[in-house]
Amino acid sequence: MQDQHRSGCPINLTVEVVGDKWSLVVVRDMMFGNRRHFRELLNGSMEGIASNILADRLRRLTAEGVISKADDPSHKQKAIYSLTEKGIELVPVFAMIGAWGSKWLPVTEELSIRAKLLAEGGPPLWEEFMDDLRVTHLGAPPDPNRSGPDVRERLQAAYEAVVARQAGGGRN
Repeated sequence: MQDQHRSGCPINLTVEVVGDKWSLVVVRDMMFGNRRHFRELLNGSMEGIASNILADRLRRLTAEGVISKADDPSHKQKAIYSLTEKGIELVPVFAMIGAWGSKWLPVTEELSIRAKLLAEGGPPLWEEFMDDLRVTHLGAPPDPNRSGPDVRERLQAAYEAVVARQAGGGRN
């Protein structure tokens, strides 16, 4: 293990897998934006990832088992990327990064609403979100006792509500 990694420290090892900016952005966009194709990830990221960087990060995240790649049954020349269980279990990490950033950094209201809601919902909401991601990315059966929009849809609706309120000039 010491030959492949700088140390056996769990924080170091995690940083080696997902610790660069672009890997986190790619996983974020898959997790919260449901972007699953190369072009969606390339064109949908507000940070402007370059195509060669995206291709590299997708290869690295696949090699690390954070995401998987399969042929898209709807189009012969496209691949579809999915979060693996390993990737899905990053939800609490993203929730904590978002909460920390919202507390200490100059975030915008519309881009921090998801982090706020995840922080307020805590572990029960994170578990629900991970279950939703398992349905979408791993093909797990949905919970027959749940109805209404899933967590990602609720987070997206909250984002859209803030954007609409801001566009209307309202503050509350």
